[in-house]
Amino acid sequence: MKTKNINIKQKRGFFTSIFIKKEDRFEISDLKRILSDSKAKIIETIREKEPDSIYELAKLLGRDFGLVRDDIKVLNKFGVVELIVSRKGRRESLKPVIKFDELNVKIELWITKTFINYNTYY
Repeated sequence: MKTKNINIKQKRGFFTSIFIKKEDRFEISDLKRILSDSKAKIIETIREKEPDSIYELAKLLGRDFGLVRDDIKVLNKFGVVELIVSRKGRRESLKPVIKFDELNVKIELWITKTFINYNTYY
């Protein structure tokens, strides 16, 4: 089983970044973009039907090609979907592929330790 990890780090009360690879940085709002029902349906369809292109995926989903392409771009940005270039004659297409079985989201919280000194005077 292959696993994809997404780590979210919190600093001083704000979720600042999501790190997928050391060189990539994303905002917490980006995570909301991949955790939607439409993206879950895309992932499920890619895994079960193995479409040869984004166009075929859109047909399988019964959705507009442009909207599916935009969703795939988001999933690709996070490394959830890999796009493999294939050629048929002069035509080039992108085959969406998922190469893991599990997606883990880890949230690391920044905790401030406050020390309170209670002095009792008699």
